[in-house]
Amino acid sequence: MSKNLRISFLGGLGEIGKNMTVFECGDDIIVVDAGLGFPDDKMPGIDCVVQDITYLIRNKNKVKAYVITHGHEDHIGGLAYALKEVPAPIYASRLTLGLIEHKLREHAGLKVKAVAVRPRAVVQIGVFTVEFVHVNHSIPGSFALAITTPVGTVFHTGDFKIDLTPVDGKPIDLARIGEIGRKGVSLLLCESTNVERAGFTMSETTVGERLDELFVQYKDKRLFVAAFSSHVHRVQQLLDLAQKYKRKVAFSGRSMLNVSDIAIKLGEMKARPENIIELDKINAFKNEEVLVILTGSQGEPGSALTRMASGEFGQINLGPNDAIIFSSTPISGNENAVNDVVNNLIHRGCEVVYERLAAVHVSGHACQEELKLMQTLVHPRFFIPIHGEYKMLKKNCDLAIKLGMNPRQVFMADLGECWELSPTGLKRVGSVPFGARLIDGYGAGDVDSAVLRDRQALAEDGVCIVGLGYNGQNGELLAGPDVMMKGLAYAHELEKVINEVKGVVMDSLTKMPILSKDINDVRNQIRKDVQSYFSKNYNRRPIVVSMLEKVEK
Repeated sequence: MSKNLRISFLGGLGEIGKNMTVFECGDDIIVVDAGLGFPDDKMPGIDCVVQDITYLIRNKNKVKAYVITHGHEDHIGGLAYALKEVPAPIYASRLTLGLIEHKLREHAGLKVKAVAVRPRAVVQIGVFTVEFVHVNHSIPGSFALAITTPVGTVFHTGDFKIDLTPVDGKPIDLARIGEIGRKGVSLLLCESTNVERAGFTMSETTVGERLDELFVQYKDKRLFVAAFSSHVHRVQQLLDLAQKYKRKVAFSGRSMLNVSDIAIKLGEMKARPENIIELDKINAFKNEEVLVILTGSQGEPGSALTRMASGEFGQINLGPNDAIIFSSTPISGNENAVNDVVNNLIHRGCEVVYERLAAVHVSGHACQEELKLMQTLVHPRFFIPIHGEYKMLKKNCDLAIKLGMNPRQVFMADLGECWELSPTGLKRVGSVPFGARLIDGYGAGDVDSAVLRDRQALAEDGVCIVGLGYNGQNGELLAGPDVMMKGLAYAHELEKVINEVKGVVMDSLTKMPILSKDINDVRNQIRKDVQSYFSKNYNRRPIVVSMLEKVEK
């Protein structure tokens, strides 16, 4: 086995989320991040998307550790599924490990070694020396990684921004990043999420200032603030404002309750116990004494805020005495869902503040000037952008070249590609298996493409179920045909369509009587004829299920 470093990308390139990068040198492999992706409209019923880890399974004896940059779902959400097949110790910050351990409880019997690390900690993992460098992001305990190998150092930024006035008073460790850069970095892997935005990302404390103004503006109303549950710094600012303005705080939403509970126990979030109340107790307090911090900022169908907006949340009835603040930006694809919730809230008489109306959210990712500063400090020999769609990766490459990097030392990688770093250079040397595993429920197995096609057909064209009972001796029809349909006919024409389908079934039995052929051939004939009826008369291709049951007389 070559002693050169091989880097394979199993997620996070050409996409948002599902981040996973594999570092291999000799007989040692470390895996950086194991995130999930979110299903699109073509994946009905799918809960999340994780990496195809065939390559790790084939080399499971080499996998020495999972090194996690921070605790967001797109970096830890696929870890449980990877650990089930390729167990190895986990290295991460205390908060990240707390969030991981909570997620692992959902997977019975899954126990792993977890190692908590602090900023500037250095650990030896096989031939790799990994240093954890503190960076700012929208969650505490976020790291960049300096990975030293026999052929050079790779600097992996993780997700970061440069915030010189962070809520927790711990700015990004630019001094250490500069020191690492001066020692020499062979390859920089840098995130690309906000590369299309000029300038700097605003400090998180600016949101706190605006939220303070809103607390004063709506001092006589109940306040509801929707935010990402993992945005611990944002929630901390809300807790501080609640203390300042003498409001009791209730959390709503499972993830918000879980993350806040873990963060408070670990000391990453500070709250006075007497100021925290249960959600069902808020009606015992005056409007001006209540703050609810909840999920639903993305218009998720089952979230607390969405149900409140539609009047389906039994404990709380929103109205003119309430002000709702969306402390987030809609993720691409969620805009319509968020707009629906905003409109429903306004229709109920609520005051609604959202990102287009007020500076109530800032990103956790670096904009162009911060990316330039990272490039300048690290001063790498080679550069590969990560964490972003292809347009973002290309923009990040262009940015590096504008800063003076030789275009022949700047590369755009793709999922499944394997790159080899040696003392003489960096080159693509092949590929590894890659792809997506679709998670349905708690199962870690792939959801077959045929299942997805059936679900799409059900959503688009409906289903028709035909039931028959027959004499097993002579094939005489004893019961039915009974017809049940979903999503195929409007109420005023339902009886007519059912009767016509029954006629189609009887015609099928005339062409192919029961017991004249294999019973499966009879089922297929009925299915074919019923589908043909709907195609000809309604231009629809429903799923047709024909059930023929033998009845003993």
